[in-house]
Amino acid sequence: MAHIDYYFAPHSPWAYLGSLRFNDMVRRHGATVRIMAIDLGQVFPVSGGLPLAKRAPQRQAYRLTELARWREFLDMPLVAQPRCLPVDPEPASRLVTAGRELGIDMLHFAHLLGRALWAEERNIADPEVLEEIVTEAGLDPAPLFRAADAKATTAAMAADTDRAIAANVFGVPTYALDGELFWGQDRLDFLERALARRV
Repeated sequence: MAHIDYYFAPHSPWAYLGSLRFNDMVRRHGATVRIMAIDLGQVFPVSGGLPLAKRAPQRQAYRLTELARWREFLDMPLVAQPRCLPVDPEPASRLVTAGRELGIDMLHFAHLLGRALWAEERNIADPEVLEEIVTEAGLDPAPLFRAADAKATTAAMAADTDRAIAANVFGVPTYALDGELFWGQDRLDFLERALARRV
């Protein structure tokens, strides 16, 4: 059975744009997934990356062009500059990590986080909004929020980020199959081919 390490950030538009195709691919190939909501604030400094606000104006402008292209190509709703940006990803990341540690498949929830932010302009750092999204995902909010606040979740999140850095991850989404990295939702076709070769 194929296994994929999925390095993710809940506020990434690219993770959102790739989420439905990735989730479908996982189902079709019967792959297992470890989703890891990593701290890009720690990943960027050691990999040469910059947060969006610090990127050159040309790069920021081209990012908006690409978002519009992919929105049209995939026919997915997306607001390129949602009103609640910038947003703190940690509360959502804690829920993703807590759910995974509880043995819950969090891929659908991860997609709903992206849809909430990038299609519906909802603040995914707001506890009330997060509780709504948890419910929309068909999950029980109470145990998930309790687990999200636990020290074990903090430790798991730190370990996930360390694992990303050790694996040479430099951005999200990154999908790792047998140690081979596929960075960006625009590399999902290559991941699909790699999975097909394993049959």
